[in-house]
Amino acid sequence: MQPGGGPPPLGFSTLGCPAWDWIPILDFAARHGFVSIELRGIQKAMDLTERPEFGAARIQQSKRELADRGLRVSCLGSSARMHETEPAVRKAQMDEARRFIDLAAALGAPYVRVFGDTLDATRREQVMAHVSSGLGELGRYAGDRGVVVVIESHGDFVQSPLLKELLERAASPHVALLWDAHHTFAAGKEEPEQTFAALGKYVRHTHLKDSRPGEKERQYVLTGEGDVPVKRQVQILAKAGYKGDYSFEWEKRWHPEIPEPEVAFPHYA
Repeated sequence: MQPGGGPPPLGFSTLGCPAWDWIPILDFAARHGFVSIELRGIQKAMDLTERPEFGAARIQQSKRELADRGLRVSCLGSSARMHETEPAVRKAQMDEARRFIDLAAALGAPYVRVFGDTLDATRREQVMAHVSSGLGELGRYAGDRGVVVVIESHGDFVQSPLLKELLERAASPHVALLWDAHHTFAAGKEEPEQTFAALGKYVRHTHLKDSRPGEKERQYVLTGEGDVPVKRQVQILAKAGYKGDYSFEWEKRWHPEIPEPEVAFPHYA
């Protein structure tokens, strides 16, 4: 529950419904009590700027379609990786992030997700400087457009000391954290109380999901059926007065064997 007793604002990522088109996504969310959609690809298009719904001719209609259902966009999930050092690759990553920031501003979405992604331990200082400078640069661009860039706890960046150092070095009011609470627990080996104590002031958006150990790697399971303390994660956020969305990131696009969104989304809610 939220402070004051209201229900938490629930959302889901379109990563969980890769076969669905725009209107079916919105209709399903509205029917099942969700208030927000996190956009991470629609059907085959991972670059949202390629989708007709968000082109100049259609974007105002798309905003009306959201509003008519009482929905909003919580975050745009880019694939931009800040660790890349090769100049042409780096430019492509930054260009993607800027396109997503421009789209977020047009949609009225507050956040754009980027990755730190890979940290080569033999080049730690170089990579940290590279990632933090990229975040700072994007923060300046986003700030002028009323958007915040959020780095996700993901990949090699899943432990709170590393993330805290990175955010401090970026030193921008327009750079914050997307707390994937699954990854800091399952990959970072941190209890949620530990992570939030270190990083809570930076948390603007969340990813929640459950899993359990498998033979070779962790297996995603319906919420409450694994060993990830999702309920505690939610309670920690609510107790701290977190005002963002509780976004369900069901990784159906990458793991087609897991249950269908028609099952997983209502179960999460």
